[in-house]
Order: sequence, then C-alpha cells, then structure tokens
Amino acid sequence: MPGEIIDRPNPPPLSSHISSEIMGLAVQLEKIKLNDADLRGLDEFRRASNYIAAAMIFLLDNAHLERDLTFDDIKPRLLGHWGTCPGLTLVYAHLNYLTLKNNLDLIYVVGPGHGAPAILAALWLEGSLEKFYPKYARTKQGLTNLITGFSTPGGFPSHINAETPGSIHEGGELGYALAVAFGAVMDKPDLVVACVVGDGEAESGPTAAAWHAAKYIDPAESGAVIPIVHVNGFKISERTIYGCMDDKEMVALFTGYGYQCRFVEDLQDIDRDLATSMQWALDEIRKIQKAARSGKPIIKPRWPVLIMRTPKGWGGPKKVDGEIVEGSFHSHQVPLMAAKTSKSQLAALQDWLLSYKPARLFTGTGDIDDSIKSIIPPDNKKIGQRPETYKCHEVLNVPNWKKFGVEKGGLESCMKAIGKLIDQAMVDNPKSLRVFSPDELVSNKLDAVFDHTGRDFQWDEYSRAQGGRVVEILSEHTCQGFLQGYTLTGRTGIFPSYESFLGIIHTMMVQYSKFNKMARETTWRTDISSINYIETSTWTRQEHNGFSHQNPSFIGAVLNLKPTAARVYLPPDANTFLSTVAHCLRSKNYVNLMVGSKQPQPVFLSVEEADKHCQAGASVWKFCSTDDGLDPDVVLVGIGSELMFEVVVAAAILRRKCPAMRIRVVNVTDLMILEAQTRHPHSLGDDEFNSLFTADRPIHINYHGYPNEIKGLLFGRKNLDRVSIECYREEGSTTTPFDMMLRNYVSRYHVVEAAIKGAALHNPRVALDLTSMLGEVRHQISKVQAYIMRHGRDPDGTFDIPRFEGTAFRHGAAGETSGEGNFFVN
Repeated sequence: MPGEIIDRPNPPPLSSHISSEIMGLAVQLEKIKLNDADLRGLDEFRRASNYIAAAMIFLLDNAHLERDLTFDDIKPRLLGHWGTCPGLTLVYAHLNYLTLKNNLDLIYVVGPGHGAPAILAALWLEGSLEKFYPKYARTKQGLTNLITGFSTPGGFPSHINAETPGSIHEGGELGYALAVAFGAVMDKPDLVVACVVGDGEAESGPTAAAWHAAKYIDPAESGAVIPIVHVNGFKISERTIYGCMDDKEMVALFTGYGYQCRFVEDLQDIDRDLATSMQWALDEIRKIQKAARSGKPIIKPRWPVLIMRTPKGWGGPKKVDGEIVEGSFHSHQVPLMAAKTSKSQLAALQDWLLSYKPARLFTGTGDIDDSIKSIIPPDNKKIGQRPETYKCHEVLNVPNWKKFGVEKGGLESCMKAIGKLIDQAMVDNPKSLRVFSPDELVSNKLDAVFDHTGRDFQWDEYSRAQGGRVVEILSEHTCQGFLQGYTLTGRTGIFPSYESFLGIIHTMMVQYSKFNKMARETTWRTDISSINYIETSTWTRQEHNGFSHQNPSFIGAVLNLKPTAARVYLPPDANTFLSTVAHCLRSKNYVNLMVGSKQPQPVFLSVEEADKHCQAGASVWKFCSTDDGLDPDVVLVGIGSELMFEVVVAAAILRRKCPAMRIRVVNVTDLMILEAQTRHPHSLGDDEFNSLFTADRPIHINYHGYPNEIKGLLFGRKNLDRVSIECYREEGSTTTPFDMMLRNYVSRYHVVEAAIKGAALHNPRVALDLTSMLGEVRHQISKVQAYIMRHGRDPDGTFDIPRFEGTAFRHGAAGETSGEGNFFVN
C-alpha cells in the first residue's frame, strides 16, 4: 500500500508455554510463489478499488482527478465509512485470484455493512455494475456516475443492500453475516462463501453463537465457509476486544470453537501472505469434503479461519490536524470531514487520492488497465454475477395438504397435523427445504418432522455424517441467519419457535424485509421463497411456564412491515393450519407468520370447509350462529385458536341462556383482511367487510395479540365505535389454562358479557334482562376463579367440545362445574 504505516504495537508471538496442539492449529506455511504479473494485478486492483472507494465518499466532480481539486468538487454531505474499505478491497482482490486459479463457485458475504464503497468499487472494476446498471459502464462517464452519485439521492447508499450485485446480506445491522454465510452453503456442495467478520461485529452475541455454525454443516452434502476475521483494532470510537487479543488468545478461542487459525499480518508482503492463506483454507476445505464424500468422514473436522490484521483506514491520511488517523478510530467514517471548507484538508485529500496513481490504472476511455483484468474471473465466475445471489429460486413441490386432513368434530393438535405435512414436504424436496428451530420441535409437538429425517448436528456421534433436514441450535439469531442465507440463495426454510421468544430476532426479520423490499425494486433480482415463521407454545397455553413465556408481540412486528411483505395467519384448527402451511410454502417474497396451538383443539371445519375458509381469510361460522347468522344483534369474532374456542363456547352458552339473542359468529384466520380498503392486498372492500361483520351491529373481537394491533388494522373503517376488543393483557403467571383466559378477559364469560351488552342496544328482550344476566355471568366468573384457586385445576369439562344440535358438534359437552354453578353448556 502507498504511504508510510503508523507504528503500532505488534501482537506478541505465540508463547513458548502454549500447548503443542494449539501451536499446531496456528498454521505456519511457506508463502506460495506469485509471479510478477499476478502481484501487479493484485496490487493494481487494490489501488484502483481504494481510489474509487475514497473518491466516492468525497467527490461531486472531477472524478478522475484530471485537475487540482477545488471546494466545488467536494460533496455537500460526506457520507460513507472509509476505515474498513482497504481490508475489504484486499479480500475482494484475493477472492478473485483464488476463484480464477481454482475455478471456484464463490460468493462474498460482507459483515462490515458500511463498507459499500469498497464493494461497489470492486464491482465496477469487474464489470458487474455495468451488467445490472448500464449507467455505471466501465468507461470514464460510468465511473464518474458512480463516484459522484454515491450517497446522494438516487445513488447507492453507504451500506451494502439488495441493490448491490452479489449481496445476500443487509449491511444495516451487525452480527448476522456469519450465520447467513453458513445458511447459504447448506445443500450447495460446490459453493464456497467467503465471509468477512469485522472485529467490531465479532463482539456481538449473534456472531459469537454463529461460530458454532460449522458444527451443523455436513461436508458430504453442503459447501463451506471461509471466515475472515478482519482485525483492524477499532470500532467507531473505541478499541475492539479482538484488537486487544494476542495470537495465543486468538488461537485458544478459535481452537475451542473448532477451527484452526492462520494469521495474515505481513504488511510488507501482504499479497503473498493472503494468497497463501486463502489457498491453504481452500485446500483444508477440500480435504474435509473429500473425506466425507468418500465415506470416510473426519470426526469433528477443524475448519479453517483466517485472522487478518491490517491497520484501520490503511493507505488513507496518516494524521489530520495533529491527530493520528490511519490505524485509529478517526479513520472509521470520513477522515477529512472539513475537506469542503479547509484548504489543508482539501490538499490532503488530493495527495491521498493521487497516492494511488489513478492515471496508471485507467485508460484514456476510462477502462481499466489490462493487469487488473488479468486477475478478474470470467463472467460466470465473477463475485457480483453469481446466480446463487439473484436468480436461483427453486420452486417447492408442496404436497397436497388435504391428504393430511383430520375428521371434523374431533380433537387434534395443529402442530401434530402440520408436522406430518412438513415431513412429507422435506421428503419431496430433499435439497431445498429445511427446518431451523431453537431446540423446540418436540416440545412444540412437531416431532413428526423426524419421521423421515434427523437433526443435522455434526459434533454429535449419533447424528454426524448422516445429513438431516432439521437444524436445532439454541440461538434464535443463528436460526434466523441460517434461514436468511438459505432463502436468499434460492431455497425455502421454516422457523418454528415458542411465541414468546421470536421477538429476539425482531430486528433481524425487519432487516431481512428491508433487503427484500429493495430487491423487489430492482429489475434483475428474481422472486425468492417467503420466510415462514410458526409461532406455537403461545401465551394461552404457557400458564405452566409462567409470565416470562407469554409474549405475542412478534405479530405486531410483522404487521409493521410493508403491506407487500406482511402476512399474519391465526388458523383456528388443524385443517385450516394445514391449508395455511401449504399456502405459505408455495408463496414468494413474503414474511409469513402462522400462530397456532400445540395442544389438542376441536377440529371445527372439514377439509373442504377449511379450504374455502382460508381462501376467503374469514367466514361466518353458521353452525354456532343463530339462524345461520342472519340479522344478528351482535357479531362475535374470534382470532386465534384458543380465543376462537372461547367464542364458540360463549355462543353455545348464549343460545341456551339467552335464546332471544341473535348471534353471528365470525372467525378471522388472515389478519390482514381487517385492514382498511386499499391498505393491504388482502384487505376486504367496505361492502365485503359489512357483509361479514354487518354495517351497524356491535362487534366484539376476542383476539390473540395486543389491542393496538386490531385498532391499527381497523383504522379507516366506518362506525368503529361499535367495536370492542379483548386480548392479551399481560396477566397470568403460573396458573391453569382457563384461568389465563379469565385473567386476560378473553374467556367465554367475558365474551358472553360483551355479547349481552352489545345485543341489548338493538334487542329489547335482551335489554330487559341485561342486569340479571350480567350479574349471573360475573358471579360465575368469581365462582370458577375460586374453584381454580382451591383445587389448583380447571373445572371438569372446561375444554369439552360444546354441543350444537344439527352439526358435527353433538357428542361433546362442557359439563357441570363440579357443583360450582350452572353456566357451562349442558
């Protein structure tokens, strides 16, 4: 690199007392020989990339530095992050060289997300920007457009996003790159993913857990990741943990993780050092893969990791206004912030840019020197044009869900039903469908997914070298990273989880959605599978685990996404859940959230009824309404499995206790139909909405989530003062299932109370007995609560299927309450 390197303490050598095993894992190699042409190509590629990256941050004009800089040449806002760029361009140059020499299928995942100038510069040099954006052709005008348009309205942003060719990782948030890289190589045996992890990013919890990801890669069926830890010592204004670790500490850490290290830190011969290290890493990978694919897998293989030490902001200004910049946090963002107003900083910028000797790198037409071209792979191997990153969607063969349907009128766990469907889907799609779960599949009654597969965990003697379509790791962050990498390279994933803990990956899901939104706005990225979350172990049945396990807030997180992305389903029974899962597996470009119960629940709808119900998103349940729901006094709405059950039981109670009341019962399975017309693709028009919920009758909604979610969806609908909502109130710790309903005001009794109040507004017969009926309901609530406290269990018959004459629900009954009252259905 041009310029003098600021002195800094060198990491101490490996201590003499460190074990021979660990010393052996700090790999020492003779450097490979690079010929002069290769060395020149690598050096010029890096100089050209660094020149373009630095110019992008500063220059509004004079992109080729054909005259002295003036203040008018400097952008009014200086945006971008220089500090990480020299390291990223160094890696990019050598990944090109590695690909060219080994004919690799390789993609590059960049953890330091604000290093976009470095990646965009390299993409311009290899011609990939021109392929997708003709205005950035490899010409003088094309480079001018790139440099002057960066971080301006209409130009590329300062972080890597879906507009960046070759990217499968959103650079707006740190910590996820490594898990994404490992997800990308699953089921792609020929793919290598080079992943740069910044030493600031390495401090994050998601990255710390993701180092274990290699233990979930079966080298017989999947590709491999080359992790490159870029240790430049500083974050935005502080030293990094990794930057303060010596070689011994670093080797011990990564040995414990299951890797063998190679340090890249010879600044005087960096190209030979890195070329040697990358080739070693690839050779180690091939040894591991060859052994596994020949039927003699290495037990607990130690995958390679490179620790690359270079100064932060290498090659940039050494000092500015008396402060050290190169090799310090001062180079993190813009080293010369006053370049538009300070003559000395403007002159320093010109000297910096000229140090790369741009006149020798570009031809008169603006094209690049032939020596740079010599290390760039052919089009089908270029990092920015790998089809795995933008046009590789594999359409799933989704089984006919109706074959897994269950008989109407019985009891079935939604999770047990869909487990069989998912199992068959994995049989039918052995290389394009995986389940990622934080060790909760059996607890969530999804163990049927193991009927034809197992867990892919390579450090367990009972499952290693056997593949497996299921990955369970107790890190929601790592599961989400796997899911993103797997999906963005063309496949489909399912993420089942306890409801209360999906919020851990809230921001990851949002970042992914932002990436996908921008991807849809490009002209060149093709569709991808939706990402599919299954929320189970919900708060309604988490009374035994207590208050900490009760949190339906992930619903709201998905609802806040763009309408083009957000899909939330709360199927009421096993058949509707089967239909929903099949639909979500076929869908593209969405964030699908499915919420359901793992406990046995009544199967209210037949297969045919469930099919129609899910297509509509909601329907009147005539069997538990009065007179098929015609001309109701009140509309009772259930959203969520257990919540709907309480509505159905309430309807049965009302038909017996208040025969004068006319009731319409509605179930909503697609939450988005409630949104005001035109605000979501699934929204019901006003006429459809009124047909379902009436135009003027009181509506009571028993909802699984939080009230503001329903209020937000309904905002813009007419006559909303007739709507009452009950939902989760953050109440109930270790108690009984029905007490959870009571404590959160969503029990059958609370539905009955709301129905009586609403119906009394229009039905004088109901109004006549309003006070006495409400008194009886409230008395029953008190008696049931007292019974639960005294006996520590719910009354007998609480969850029996209610009886409705003339329907499939005749054989069950929510019976008497052990002498505690007569308000249950007989």
